[in-house]
Amino acid sequence: MSNFFSTPTVNSWDEPVFELTAAGIVTVVILIALLIVCSVLFLQKKVRSVRLATKQLVFSGVAMALAIVTSEIKFARLPFGGSVTLFSMLFIVLIGYWYGAAAGLMTGFAYGLLQFVLDPVFYTPLQLLVDYPLAFGALGLSGFFCNRKHGLLIGYVVGVFVRYVFAFLSGVLFFGAYASDQSPIGIIVYSLGYNATYIVPEVIVTLILLAIPAVSDAMKRVRTLARENL
Repeated sequence: MSNFFSTPTVNSWDEPVFELTAAGIVTVVILIALLIVCSVLFLQKKVRSVRLATKQLVFSGVAMALAIVTSEIKFARLPFGGSVTLFSMLFIVLIGYWYGAAAGLMTGFAYGLLQFVLDPVFYTPLQLLVDYPLAFGALGLSGFFCNRKHGLLIGYVVGVFVRYVFAFLSGVLFFGAYASDQSPIGIIVYSLGYNATYIVPEVIVTLILLAIPAVSDAMKRVRTLARENL
């Protein structure tokens, strides 16, 4: 395993942290590529058409690219991780809303790994898994509501809520030492509050945006285009 991450160094909070080596980064990139290949094969089998599967891949790739770009537009960045971004979670939620849970979950998982590659620092392998693939993969749960009335709004709330749950668990399990009150209740309250400070503002602003009739209509038209001939 030492071939994939460096020996631990101490960060500014006196905590040991690991960084991916070149071999580790290549391994994660290969895993992302495999997820993309699996999604293509799954889509091709589902729609029985290479052309339509390619169309889904293109739409999903554009949404993921927009998520990456907007995730770098940070209105606030917290000291121990987490930031308020420009609707970045919405773009991953859209993939599930367009193509269902399987595509959404696979893309969200790959997006989480990609986010990790952009800043490949972690504390433990379990923390890495919780904070990146599982947390961002949860945004793909929107796919379970893709055919329901107000499916985008419901799917967004559910996906982000489950992401919040993973962030909360990470705070309790790995970052509770930063809570001023070290009792179990104090750590729980600390994690609930800390993670809410960057997730809730983005959720509120996004829901306000989606409630605008012109935006809602545009989202429906994009979904129709994305799913055309499926």
